[in-house]
Amino acid sequence: MAVDSRSRTSRRTIVQMVVVGTLASIIGVLWGLYIDWFPVQGSTQARKIDDLWDLMIAFAVPVFVLVVTVVLFAVKEFRMRPGEENLDGPNIHGSTKLEIVWTTIPAVIIFILIGYAATILSDIEAAPANAAQELKVDVYGQQFAWTFKYTGADGKPINTTRLYLPEGQSVKFNVHSKDVIHDFWIPAMRMKIDAVPGVTTSYRITPIRVGSYPVVCAELCGLGHAVMRQTAYVMPPAKFNAWLASKSASAAAPAAGGGGSAAAAPAAIDAKAIFTKGNGESVACGSCHQLAAAGTPAGGIGPDLDKVLAGKDAAFIKTSIVDPQAEIAKGYPPNVMPPNFGQTLKPAEIDALVQYLVKSTRK
Repeated sequence: MAVDSRSRTSRRTIVQMVVVGTLASIIGVLWGLYIDWFPVQGSTQARKIDDLWDLMIAFAVPVFVLVVTVVLFAVKEFRMRPGEENLDGPNIHGSTKLEIVWTTIPAVIIFILIGYAATILSDIEAAPANAAQELKVDVYGQQFAWTFKYTGADGKPINTTRLYLPEGQSVKFNVHSKDVIHDFWIPAMRMKIDAVPGVTTSYRITPIRVGSYPVVCAELCGLGHAVMRQTAYVMPPAKFNAWLASKSASAAAPAAGGGGSAAAAPAAIDAKAIFTKGNGESVACGSCHQLAAAGTPAGGIGPDLDKVLAGKDAAFIKTSIVDPQAEIAKGYPPNVMPPNFGQTLKPAEIDALVQYLVKSTRK
């Protein structure tokens, strides 16, 4: 009788485990598929990678639920009762069938995921059928900024600090680093790869949605890592071709003489906005520097401008913006401030910013 009672209790426990585990798995899988884990899908590669993620959710949640359910029921059924403190547990003999099952099922799951992941990897890395129409963009990482190089219709290079991409066209990024290891990542496209000094890495995407998407560095590369950001602009092919043609034409045109001076900065430029928010292409100065007039807080990775620029003239401030390594503030390391403000800011914007800083730090 005692054996039959234990047998019925065991069967009832197993049934309870199956019911609880099944319900928890269904709820967990549905919840996992419902959550928006990632940004909007910006490329064909993003769709395939998200499908792989969904498949992993469908397998991982039941496995997690199974383990947790067995552990919780084991704690409940085999816990120590009063009076059993000094007793040894019953002898348990191994089950070859059970060992085969719990080894075979995970192995099958792993092989399914590996096979599907390999298929996805092959698809997202495959070159387009017409490789001649693929756009190639060289990406350069440098503490702490991204720059991009295109090839114009005349075969001449076009350098820019903004990333423009045509909708529906395959784009291959050749990624380089000018100093340390960075990581070129566009979250909406789901693709990223390290930028390694002395090595050219690459990946390709096909943008599918017009809009603007953050570009970030996903590898800790120094004190200014957090501000190493840019924006990718996806536009219709006709508009992209017009932009590329305009850049080719401007590169071919003779350079205009005479640089802007601080006195000629247009009054229409909002220098405070440039300092606190950037101009859409440059990093905001206020993200790293404290300045009382701009209301930017203390504790940034850069020096307090109210102190280091007090009494400095316009020439010194302008040099500090366009050539930040010319003079490093005491107590701060070199090569933290992005070196490309001379490219990301227009001459008139630099002049307006210089005037604003001269006025704001005047004692």
